Amino acid sequence: MRVLVVEDERVLADAIATGLRREAMAVDVAYDGAGALERTGYVDYDVIVLDRDLPKVHGDEVCRRLVADRTASRILMLTASGDVDDRVEGLGLGADDYLAKPFAFVELVARVRALGRRSAPALPPVLERSGVRLDPGKRLVTRDGEEIALTKKEFAVLEELMRAEGAVVSQEDLLDKAWDENIDPFTNVVRVTMMTLRKKLGEPQVIETVPGVGYKL
Repeated sequence: MRVLVVEDERVLADAIATGLRREAMAVDVAYDGAGALERTGYVDYDVIVLDRDLPKVHGDEVCRRLVADRTASRILMLTASGDVDDRVEGLGLGADDYLAKPFAFVELVARVRALGRRSAPALPPVLERSGVRLDPGKRLVTRDGEEIALTKKEFAVLEELMRAEGAVVSQEDLLDKAWDENIDPFTNVVRVTMMTLRKKLGEPQVIETVPGVGYKL
Protein backbone atom coordinates (compact mmCIF):
# COMPACT_ATOMS: atom_id res chain seq x y z
CA MET A 1 0.00 0.00 0.00
CA ARG A 2 1.34 3.45 -0.95
CA VAL A 3 0.59 6.24 1.53
CA LEU A 4 1.28 9.98 1.52
CA VAL A 5 1.58 11.70 4.91
CA VAL A 6 0.99 15.48 4.72
CA GLU A 7 1.83 17.16 8.01
CA ASP A 8 3.75 20.39 8.70
CA GLU A 9 4.93 19.31 12.16
CA ARG A 10 8.01 17.50 10.91
CA VAL A 11 8.60 15.40 14.03
CA LEU A 12 5.02 14.14 13.94
CA ALA A 13 5.09 13.60 10.16
CA ASP A 14 8.30 11.58 10.34
CA ALA A 15 7.02 9.57 13.32
CA ILE A 16 3.81 8.67 11.47
CA ALA A 17 5.78 7.71 8.35
CA THR A 18 8.19 5.55 10.34
CA GLY A 19 5.33 3.79 12.11
CA LEU A 20 3.45 3.09 8.88
CA ARG A 21 6.60 1.76 7.24
CA ARG A 22 6.90 -0.69 10.13
CA GLU A 23 3.43 -1.86 9.09
CA ALA A 24 4.84 -2.78 5.64
CA MET A 25 3.49 0.31 3.87
CA ALA A 26 5.40 2.46 1.37
CA VAL A 27 5.25 6.01 2.69
CA ASP A 28 6.14 9.41 1.25
CA VAL A 29 6.01 12.65 3.25
CA ALA A 30 5.07 16.23 2.36
CA TYR A 31 5.43 19.05 4.90
CA ASP A 32 3.08 21.52 3.23
CA GLY A 33 0.09 21.64 0.92
CA ALA A 34 2.09 22.62 -2.16
CA GLY A 35 4.33 19.59 -1.72
CA ALA A 36 1.28 17.36 -1.36
CA LEU A 37 -0.23 18.59 -4.63
CA GLU A 38 3.11 18.14 -6.39
CA ARG A 39 3.46 14.52 -5.26
CA THR A 40 -0.13 13.58 -6.03
CA GLY A 41 0.43 14.90 -9.52
CA TYR A 42 2.73 12.02 -10.42
CA VAL A 43 2.08 9.27 -7.82
CA ASP A 44 -1.18 7.39 -7.33
CA TYR A 45 -1.52 6.93 -3.58
CA ASP A 46 -3.90 4.46 -1.97
CA VAL A 47 -4.37 6.66 1.09
CA ILE A 48 -3.46 10.27 1.89
CA VAL A 49 -3.15 11.24 5.56
CA LEU A 50 -3.85 14.96 5.32
CA ASP A 51 -3.50 17.57 8.07
CA ARG A 52 -5.95 20.47 7.73
CA ASP A 53 -3.80 23.34 9.00
CA LEU A 54 -1.01 23.36 6.40
CA PRO A 55 1.27 26.16 5.14
CA LYS A 56 1.44 27.32 1.49
CA VAL A 57 -1.79 25.55 0.52
CA HIS A 58 -4.33 24.85 3.28
CA GLY A 59 -5.32 21.24 3.81
CA ASP A 60 -8.94 22.05 2.98
CA GLU A 61 -7.88 23.40 -0.41
CA VAL A 62 -5.68 20.36 -1.04
CA CYS A 63 -8.68 18.15 -0.34
CA ARG A 64 -10.94 20.22 -2.62
CA ARG A 65 -8.47 20.02 -5.52
CA LEU A 66 -7.93 16.28 -5.14
CA VAL A 67 -11.67 15.63 -5.08
CA ALA A 68 -12.22 17.96 -8.05
CA ASP A 69 -9.56 16.00 -9.97
CA ARG A 70 -11.49 12.80 -9.14
CA THR A 71 -8.59 11.26 -7.28
CA ALA A 72 -8.81 7.55 -6.55
CA SER A 73 -6.87 8.12 -3.32
CA ARG A 74 -8.72 7.81 -0.03
CA ILE A 75 -8.26 10.84 2.21
CA LEU A 76 -7.90 10.63 5.99
CA MET A 77 -8.05 14.17 7.36
CA LEU A 78 -6.24 15.09 10.59
CA THR A 79 -7.00 18.10 12.76
CA ALA A 80 -6.21 19.45 16.21
CA SER A 81 -9.94 19.97 16.75
CA GLY A 82 -12.34 17.15 17.54
CA ASP A 83 -15.36 19.44 17.38
CA VAL A 84 -18.36 17.89 15.63
CA ASP A 85 -18.76 20.88 13.30
CA ASP A 86 -15.13 20.56 12.22
CA ARG A 87 -15.56 16.85 11.54
CA VAL A 88 -18.68 17.49 9.48
CA GLU A 89 -16.92 20.27 7.56
CA GLY A 90 -13.91 18.06 6.83
CA LEU A 91 -16.06 15.22 5.55
CA GLY A 92 -18.08 17.72 3.54
CA LEU A 93 -14.92 18.68 1.64
CA GLY A 94 -14.74 15.12 0.32
CA ALA A 95 -12.50 13.45 2.89
CA ASP A 96 -13.25 9.76 3.44
CA ASP A 97 -12.43 9.75 7.16
CA TYR A 98 -11.52 12.15 9.93
CA LEU A 99 -9.24 11.76 12.96
CA ALA A 100 -8.69 14.33 15.71
CA LYS A 101 -5.31 14.95 17.34
CA PRO A 102 -4.02 13.61 19.62
CA PHE A 103 -4.78 10.10 18.39
CA ALA A 104 -3.70 6.56 19.20
CA PHE A 105 -1.32 5.31 16.51
CA VAL A 106 -3.00 1.90 16.41
CA GLU A 107 -6.25 3.65 15.49
CA LEU A 108 -4.53 5.58 12.71
CA VAL A 109 -3.13 2.34 11.29
CA ALA A 110 -6.54 0.67 11.46
CA ARG A 111 -8.20 3.60 9.67
CA VAL A 112 -5.51 3.72 6.97
CA ARG A 113 -5.89 0.00 6.34
CA ALA A 114 -9.68 0.28 6.25
CA LEU A 115 -9.47 3.07 3.67
CA GLY A 116 -6.94 1.08 1.65
CA ARG A 117 -9.46 -1.74 1.36
CA ARG A 118 -12.04 0.55 -0.23
CA SER A 119 -10.87 -0.20 -3.73
CA ALA A 120 -13.02 -1.30 -6.64
CA PRO A 121 -14.02 -4.02 -6.11
CA ALA A 122 -13.82 -3.88 -2.33
CA LEU A 123 -11.45 -6.40 -0.81
CA PRO A 124 -11.92 -8.37 2.42
CA PRO A 125 -9.77 -7.58 5.49
CA VAL A 126 -8.00 -10.96 5.21
CA LEU A 127 -6.76 -12.07 1.77
CA GLU A 128 -6.66 -15.74 0.74
CA ARG A 129 -5.41 -17.34 -2.47
CA SER A 130 -3.80 -20.64 -3.45
CA GLY A 131 -3.55 -21.78 0.16
CA VAL A 132 -1.87 -18.54 1.23
CA ARG A 133 -3.64 -16.42 3.87
CA LEU A 134 -2.52 -12.85 4.55
CA ASP A 135 -3.86 -10.77 7.43
CA PRO A 136 -2.60 -7.16 7.06
CA GLY A 137 -3.92 -6.10 10.48
CA LYS A 138 -1.96 -8.79 12.31
CA ARG A 139 0.98 -8.80 9.86
CA LEU A 140 0.47 -12.55 9.62
CA VAL A 141 0.99 -14.88 6.64
CA THR A 142 0.25 -18.59 6.59
CA ARG A 143 0.32 -21.26 3.91
CA ASP A 144 -1.86 -24.29 4.47
CA GLY A 145 -2.13 -23.25 8.11
CA GLU A 146 1.63 -22.89 8.74
CA GLU A 147 2.92 -19.44 9.70
CA ILE A 148 5.56 -17.86 7.44
CA ALA A 149 7.91 -15.14 8.70
CA LEU A 150 8.38 -12.39 6.11
CA THR A 151 10.30 -9.13 6.04
CA LYS A 152 8.29 -5.91 5.68
CA LYS A 153 9.06 -5.66 1.96
CA GLU A 154 8.28 -9.33 1.30
CA PHE A 155 4.97 -8.85 3.10
CA ALA A 156 4.19 -5.73 1.08
CA VAL A 157 4.98 -7.43 -2.24
CA LEU A 158 2.88 -10.47 -1.35
CA GLU A 159 -0.01 -8.24 -0.30
CA GLU A 160 0.03 -6.43 -3.66
CA LEU A 161 0.07 -9.73 -5.55
CA MET A 162 -2.86 -11.02 -3.53
CA ARG A 163 -4.79 -7.77 -3.90
CA ALA A 164 -4.53 -8.20 -7.68
CA GLU A 165 -6.63 -11.40 -7.41
CA GLY A 166 -4.82 -13.28 -10.16
CA ALA A 167 -4.05 -10.34 -12.42
CA VAL A 168 -0.47 -9.64 -13.46
CA VAL A 169 1.37 -6.99 -11.42
CA SER A 170 4.28 -5.29 -13.16
CA GLN A 171 7.65 -4.64 -11.54
CA GLU A 172 6.93 -0.92 -11.86
CA ASP A 173 3.67 -1.30 -9.93
CA LEU A 174 5.41 -3.29 -7.20
CA LEU A 175 8.09 -0.62 -6.89
CA ASP A 176 5.38 2.03 -6.69
CA LYS A 177 3.31 0.25 -4.03
CA ALA A 178 5.92 -1.47 -1.86
CA TRP A 179 8.76 1.07 -1.93
CA ASP A 180 8.80 4.86 -1.61
CA GLU A 181 9.90 7.66 -3.93
CA ASN A 182 13.58 7.22 -3.04
CA ILE A 183 13.90 3.81 -4.68
CA ASP A 184 16.08 3.54 -7.80
CA PRO A 185 13.73 2.50 -10.65
CA PHE A 186 16.57 0.50 -12.23
CA THR A 187 17.28 -1.57 -9.14
CA ASN A 188 16.87 -5.36 -9.09
CA VAL A 189 15.30 -5.22 -5.62
CA VAL A 190 11.96 -6.59 -6.89
CA ARG A 191 13.60 -9.64 -8.45
CA VAL A 192 15.66 -10.33 -5.31
CA THR A 193 12.64 -9.89 -3.04
CA MET A 194 10.60 -12.20 -5.26
CA MET A 195 13.29 -14.89 -5.03
CA THR A 196 13.33 -14.86 -1.24
CA LEU A 197 9.54 -14.67 -1.06
CA ARG A 198 9.12 -17.71 -3.29
CA LYS A 199 11.64 -19.63 -1.20
CA LYS A 200 9.77 -18.84 2.01
CA LEU A 201 6.37 -19.73 0.55
CA GLY A 202 7.73 -23.15 -0.42
CA GLU A 203 6.58 -25.73 -2.93
CA PRO A 204 4.65 -25.93 -5.12
CA GLN A 205 5.40 -22.42 -6.34
CA VAL A 206 2.40 -20.10 -6.30
CA ILE A 207 4.00 -16.95 -7.76
CA GLU A 208 4.29 -17.05 -11.53
CA THR A 209 6.60 -14.90 -13.63
CA VAL A 210 5.01 -13.56 -16.80
CA PRO A 211 8.02 -12.78 -19.03
CA GLY A 212 8.25 -9.14 -20.01
CA VAL A 213 5.11 -8.28 -18.06
CA GLY A 214 5.40 -8.99 -14.34
CA TYR A 215 4.22 -11.44 -11.71
CA LYS A 216 0.96 -13.01 -10.60
CA LEU A 217 -0.28 -15.25 -7.81
